[in-house]
Amino acid sequence: MQKIRMSRHKQKYKGAKMKKLLMFLLVASLPLGCGGGKTVTRLDTESVTDLSGRWNDTDARLVAEEMISDCLSRAWLTDAAAAKGSKPVVTVGTIRNMTSEHISMETFIADFERELINANQVRFVASREQRSEIREERWEQAEFASKETAKRLHEELGADFILQGAVKTIVDQEGGNRVVFYQTDLELISVESMEKVWIGTKKIKKGISQSGTKW
Repeated sequence: MQKIRMSRHKQKYKGAKMKKLLMFLLVASLPLGCGGGKTVTRLDTESVTDLSGRWNDTDARLVAEEMISDCLSRAWLTDAAAAKGSKPVVTVGTIRNMTSEHISMETFIADFERELINANQVRFVASREQRSEIREERWEQAEFASKETAKRLHEELGADFILQGAVKTIVDQEGGNRVVFYQTDLELISVESMEKVWIGTKKIKKGISQSGTKW
C-alpha cells in the first residue's frame, strides 16, 4: 500500500513538472511585445530622414556644411591670413538652443568643428571645456611626470577668432497643419578686438500635416 502511494506521488510530481515545461516552451515561442515582432532597418547616415518633423541629424549636418562653407569663402579669411602671415586660429564657443525642442548641441557643435578642421583653411583649437581638462593634465604632469616627458605650461595656441551663435524657431499651426521655421545665426568674432568679421544665417522650413488631428 505504501509503495502504491509513493508511485502515485511520483506520477503527480512528474505531471506537474511536465506542465511547467510545456508552459515555459509556449511562452518562449511567443513573439516579444504585444504588437508582434520588431523590424530594424539600417539607413544610410547621409540620407535625409524626417519622421517627426522636428530638428534632426540631417538638419544639423547640412547647416554645418553650408554655413562653414560660406564662412570660409568670405574676405575675412584672406585678410586675417595676410595680417598674421599664417592660417588664422579658430575655436567654437557657445551655440545656444533657443527653440522649444531638445537639440543635442554637442553633436551640432561637433559638426561645425569637423567642417572647420577638414577644410584645412584655418587652425583649430579645443573648446573651453576641453582646454580646462587638458590644463589639469599638464598641471598633474608638472607635479608627477618626469622632466623629459612633462608637457610645458604656457605653450597653448591662442585663438584669433571664436564662433558663436544660436538656433531659433518660429511655429505656425492651424488644425492638423503645422509649419516650423528654423533659423541658425552664427557670428565669427575677433578675440582681441571684438570685431565681428562674419555673420551667417541658415533657414530651414518644414511643413507637417496630421489628418483629423489637432496639435
